[in-house]
Amino acid sequence: MATFGFIGTGNMGGALAKAACTVVSPDEVFLVNRTPEKAKALAQELGCSVALDNGAIAQNADFIFLGVKPQMMAQLLEEIGPVLAKRESRFVLVTMAAGLAISEIQRMAGGDYPVIRIMPNTPAAIGEGMILYAIGSGVSAAEEKEFLADMAGAGRLSKLPENLIDAGSAVSGCGPAFADLFVEALADGGVACGLPRAKAQEFAAQMVLGSAKLILESGSHPGVLKDAVCSPGGTTIQGVRALEEAGFRGAVMDAVIAAYEKTLELAK
Repeated sequence: MATFGFIGTGNMGGALAKAACTVVSPDEVFLVNRTPEKAKALAQELGCSVALDNGAIAQNADFIFLGVKPQMMAQLLEEIGPVLAKRESRFVLVTMAAGLAISEIQRMAGGDYPVIRIMPNTPAAIGEGMILYAIGSGVSAAEEKEFLADMAGAGRLSKLPENLIDAGSAVSGCGPAFADLFVEALADGGVACGLPRAKAQEFAAQMVLGSAKLILESGSHPGVLKDAVCSPGGTTIQGVRALEEAGFRGAVMDAVIAAYEKTLELAK
């Protein structure tokens, strides 16, 4: 069985570590973080182990998750590069840094190493994530298969050509923040109409969850499902009209494009 090492246990690294521990034995999962107490707390929660340092992960893990911010990646890979160069056993680097291509990770690491590039999102922590991934040329079919099987606890995984990863991340990676804003706004509207805050938030969140599942499980176009709720002369179509007048769809599209353009800036 493969071992998983997580360098960085922030929101995304921690979420993926949690997902891994639902599929593989926690005995095969190792954590390290710049703030040791954070790694210790998560390891205690999951029943896995804390590694001595970044080098220990680099030396021993089969899948090495690089859970640091893009601007910190060069420093991390410079640190562990000599350890990777001395390894005789197979390993795969798994990067989740926005804007950094597989070739750039290899350049920073100092070798033509196998790399899987992923763009996860925070719902992976509860097994409902959307994880986009691209495979470097050095990754074997068996390693890809094992990676997919062992990360299935994170949610849906979808393979993309690397040149589409940034666009996909602008939708699924940044999208939870947009969805959270929408749920908050719906709840605010409910409060304005007299609902208690807790109830308004519950109704809004469950509605978004159910609507998303209906799209995925029915395979229907969202526009078709929207039309099914909008009765002639009814209440819903008036709400849709208000959203259209406020430029709702254009604003959402602009948010995705802005996130995508910022990701491209990070790659420069």
